[in-house]
Amino acid sequence: MSFTQVPVRPARLTRSLLAVPGSNPKFIDKAPASRADALFFDLEDSVALDQKDAARRNVIAALNDLDLGDKTVSVRLNGLDTPYMYRDLIEVTEQAGRRLDAVLIPKVGTAADVYAVDMLLTQIETAKGYSKRIGIDLLIETPLGLRNIDAIAAASRRNESILFGSADFAAASGARSAGIGAPHPDYHLLTDPDPETGARAVHWGDMWHFALATIVAAARAHGLRPIDGPFADIKDPDGWTASARRARTLGFEGKMVIHPSQVDLANDLFKPSDDDVAQARRVLDAMAAAARDGAGAVALDGKMIDIASIRQAEATVTKADLLARRDNAATER
Repeated sequence: MSFTQVPVRPARLTRSLLAVPGSNPKFIDKAPASRADALFFDLEDSVALDQKDAARRNVIAALNDLDLGDKTVSVRLNGLDTPYMYRDLIEVTEQAGRRLDAVLIPKVGTAADVYAVDMLLTQIETAKGYSKRIGIDLLIETPLGLRNIDAIAAASRRNESILFGSADFAAASGARSAGIGAPHPDYHLLTDPDPETGARAVHWGDMWHFALATIVAAARAHGLRPIDGPFADIKDPDGWTASARRARTLGFEGKMVIHPSQVDLANDLFKPSDDDVAQARRVLDAMAAAARDGAGAVALDGKMIDIASIRQAEATVTKADLLARRDNAATER
């Protein structure tokens, strides 16, 4: 392992991250009852220009008045290149920062974007006397952001997660898109012609693979949570599931969802299995036994346990414990 140690970020459940438009009071009122692990109140894309101020007021009221339980709560700001972002950040965090876990920065392009938000958050927290540090979630939606992703991921100790926005990324890169988060039929390969019939099979490719794999690598290198972007066709649960399974296989911890029907799908898919949790506990038990015996190296099932395996086991057990506490709390209610 490298001598450089990956930082440990706050443990949070993010299997499902539900988008809640700040301009829609009906959706805001339904947010507390959602089964989503996390939600973000949106002040950006889902809000019309003439509704920006009203949406901001709605979100501040929701943070102060609604019982959101143990959900992870963030607010998606408007872009740093707009005249709305500074008021989003200052007014929301000053008036409702104690219930806010993180701010979500859209279309992050450079490390300086993160630095600017970090600086303002630090001043606000100091002025308001907040004891809890507000985190930063990073939404990669442009080629500029993807090219600078390593510097962006390392830009602040507040950083907690990296998300991918395929719709804006497609628009910014000139890519063809068949739907938000969906594959495209033109991104395919043909097999060689069949010797007898001449027929050629079509194999669709994953046009988002490079971006997704890059995000996972950058996130894990800096101790952040990678979260996949939305799949917009709410009438296609099979397509959503295929998209989410691909993300889970690559190492994503959850997925942004845009409709309540996708929440349970995400919670089930990104939940650690009983076998995963049992194996993780075995790893940690083996480490504890070795420490008691003064052993310098630890093996389990004939294999050495390295630091990466220990970190993964700790993360799995932490997530399982958080889920157990949430289930117990739900039962008591």
